[in-house]
Amino acid sequence: MQTKFKRHDPVKLTLDPDQEYVEYSVDYVESAPPIKKGMTGEINTLLPNGQYHVLIKDPKGKDMAYVTMAEEYLEAI
Repeated sequence: MQTKFKRHDPVKLTLDPDQEYVEYSVDYVESAPPIKKGMTGEINTLLPNGQYHVLIKDPKGKDMAYVTMAEEYLEAI
């Protein structure tokens, strides 16, 4: 399978992710800001269904959430 992104590549979300597929870090479960279009993160892994598991970090560099996104909704930065 040919993929556009590799592990740890920085990416930007070009679409609001489905909130059902957002996994917040333990520190952000109660006070989690919504994950929106335009946020940046890095590729964590390629899932068997061809989608990417993307790690979103807060402005301090702390892990905030993991989001499942399709390749066409990610942009390399």
